Amino acid sequence: MDIIRILFAILLPPVGVFLQVGIGLQFWLNILLTLCGYIPGIIHAIWVILRR
Repeated sequence: MDIIRILFAILLPPVGVFLQVGIGLQFWLNILLTLCGYIPGIIHAIWVILRR
């Protein structure tokens, strides 16, 4: 399942975070990072997925 989340994290970072933690602080932070720049959103999403 982590492979699918990582693929979503690369394509659409907020979706990958949502699948891992749901709607919460990490999700909203990832949306903000993705809007500021696509790469920071990807890095944060992969970090959230691999951390758990």
